[in-house]
Amino acid sequence: MRYPIFIILGLLPVLIYGQSFSVSGSVRDADGKSLPFANVILLQVSDSTQVKGISADETGRFVLSGIKPDIYYLQAAYFGYRSVLVGLDIRRDLEIGAIVLEPDVEWLDEVLLLGNQPVIERKADRLVFNVENTIAGEGNAYDVLRRSPGVIVTGENLEIRGQQATVYFNNRKVQLSQEEISEFLTGLSGNTISAIEVIPNPPASYEAEDGPILNIRTTTNVAPGYKGSIRAQAEQSIFPKYGLGTGHYFKGDKLSFFANYTINPRKEFSRSDIGIRFKDPANTTYADWQTNNDITTRSWAQQATAILDYTPSEKDLFNLTANASYSPNKQIRNEVFTVMRDGAGQLDSTLVNESELDDDLINLSADLSHERRLKKDGAFIKWNAHYTYYDFSRQQAGASDYFDPSGNFLRTFGFSTDARQQIDIYTGQFDFYTPIKNGNFETGVRASAIRSNSAIDYFDVNNSQPPFDIALSDEFEYNEDVGAIYASLYQDWGKWSLKLGLRGEQTEVEARSLALNQINNQNYFELFPSLFLSRKLGEENSFTLDYSRRITRPKYSDLNPFRYFLNENDFDEGNPNLVPAFSHNFNLNLSIKDTYFIDFYYRDNGAYISRITFQDNLNQTLREIKQNVLESTSYGLDLTLATSLTPKWYVYFYNSIFYEDETFLAVESPIEQFTNEVSGYYGNLSNIFTLSKDGSWKADTSLTYLTGFLYGSFQVSEMITLNAGIRKSLWNNRATFSLTAEDLLRRANGTYVSRYSNQDNTHFSRPETQFVRLSFTYNFGNFRLSNADGDIQKSELQRLDNE
Repeated sequence: MRYPIFIILGLLPVLIYGQSFSVSGSVRDADGKSLPFANVILLQVSDSTQVKGISADETGRFVLSGIKPDIYYLQAAYFGYRSVLVGLDIRRDLEIGAIVLEPDVEWLDEVLLLGNQPVIERKADRLVFNVENTIAGEGNAYDVLRRSPGVIVTGENLEIRGQQATVYFNNRKVQLSQEEISEFLTGLSGNTISAIEVIPNPPASYEAEDGPILNIRTTTNVAPGYKGSIRAQAEQSIFPKYGLGTGHYFKGDKLSFFANYTINPRKEFSRSDIGIRFKDPANTTYADWQTNNDITTRSWAQQATAILDYTPSEKDLFNLTANASYSPNKQIRNEVFTVMRDGAGQLDSTLVNESELDDDLINLSADLSHERRLKKDGAFIKWNAHYTYYDFSRQQAGASDYFDPSGNFLRTFGFSTDARQQIDIYTGQFDFYTPIKNGNFETGVRASAIRSNSAIDYFDVNNSQPPFDIALSDEFEYNEDVGAIYASLYQDWGKWSLKLGLRGEQTEVEARSLALNQINNQNYFELFPSLFLSRKLGEENSFTLDYSRRITRPKYSDLNPFRYFLNENDFDEGNPNLVPAFSHNFNLNLSIKDTYFIDFYYRDNGAYISRITFQDNLNQTLREIKQNVLESTSYGLDLTLATSLTPKWYVYFYNSIFYEDETFLAVESPIEQFTNEVSGYYGNLSNIFTLSKDGSWKADTSLTYLTGFLYGSFQVSEMITLNAGIRKSLWNNRATFSLTAEDLLRRANGTYVSRYSNQDNTHFSRPETQFVRLSFTYNFGNFRLSNADGDIQKSELQRLDNE
């Protein structure tokens, strides 16, 4: 059945009618500034028992719904502020305006942050993993992300339900590659993170091509002052590595500043084994090539981030965010040895290839925004401007020597390439947000422009050939302009809530290959609806259905027709004929006690852009190319447990049973098309322990098991990863030592197998996934003065109840 989700729609519970009302308002400090994610609870007057509770949104706005007529106390609480009780006689829907909280700095100094557990909040369109001042916030930011519910880590990729996630930082898109994001997050301390928002189906306010989103919210100081940290780490695998970093925070009355810098000099080793069995027209193996490729990489990557907040008045907030990624003189050395046998297994010849690549990369971005609060409580307008500059260059030189079975030299082949790419990205956005009765409304417009220019010069250095090969040299220009408008409406009716969104995007693309004299123009307008329907089942349970239509545009590097060579027989090439792919995404969620999460998802991926590898049996080459598949579907059942078994033992257990398929054109085979499909299981069990009474010793373990998955034309074999770590806090939490060991079983890497019709090739790569890392962090200044989510707010509420 193509859309099994519609069967489940018929099983939605019927609406339970009853008289109930809502209370809405906002939480602010004495200066009128919003206190985002503050706790708001409703209490019985008779015995102060809690009736309802909710966390305010990022603007400090809250709506408590489904309240029966009675007299109540309303209590607002925020870490580092004095909570207040407000008496309410609720006989109708109430809008109470702003609840003003005063700072309580003295109480801040008395708080002992010991063994606090992370808290998971289920919201209409996302899952919020609150980790600040909890044991889940230990380690670096990358550690925190991979502990987040629903997040899957494969290599350097962060995925949600089999799709690569787009990373946002304080609700701003991070314009970095996956490798750069990994380096950035590894160098960012986990204690800078307030919460992780996991958004499998983003609402209309996000770009239609973002796919699933991981939004990282950072901490902020609640009292004026300065705090900072320095970090150092040493890692031992095949080669030793080290990293250094520092972070600084300052908050004044009107000015707040955050800066982070990391440098990660690395020498890395990876070994790849590649097997190809070439077939004749009768589909009989006539040649068997087995290749070993040893890859040694030296890099000096550096990352810097700066965030400046300026509040000239209680109604205005200016933000400037800048990021710089710099990787000079990255050196990659490939040493390839290939044994070539005939169909009978007799040695035919051998190939020895050496190639060296020298890369230089600089990626700069700046983001400026202004938020203006309006007269209506909770309403605001916001504009944003962004610019990214990307510059990449690569020089490659390679040589191959062939030998007969006796080891006698036969021939040589040499080549070199000179490639460069420059990209400019411009974006501008304007948003309007306002509370309305029982909900809110938001709308906005966005425009973006991408200008990319790439070139490659190919040189054949053999004496018998001209030095410059015009057939393999090219210049590629790519221009993309996207204009978007969106609107989103959220309504809450007691136990039911609904969020509707619609986004329209106009796209114009011009891609030009000068060598091929080929122009690819695309001009289209598309609508992207989204829906989130939720029903509360009691106080701690909920049922949610969501849907969204998304787009995957070809990356400009994928449209680029250049060839990048490992050697003359193995290369990657772009595809200028790629077109956008549209997907329909459904998800059905049941949350039980905000601890157990059950999700059924179905995704029609459409003409998904996939990475396909083909062997040319006639010319004996292996090439990797991006292709629009004919159709692709994915569905699965996810079961998540995230809870504290004891005050000192936190468990996260994520399970996913899934199915995925891709049907693509088998361009090098006698068959017209082939469907690659797999059913599998992914499981991750993570434990975080507080080992000592004072909370200074903590440990964590994680076990990940994956039966296999699809990667284009490949099926990937099972992978098992076991990690363990221990941390020690010193000097009243001013310093932390940690020791981590990863891939203890040395089974974190799978074998890639493509075997159908006349295709038979395999690939197994072993990067340095097994290592031991020693890290040290030292905090200075007023490092305790940060806002907190999760159980620290619960502790505050308990203290206030006792008063």
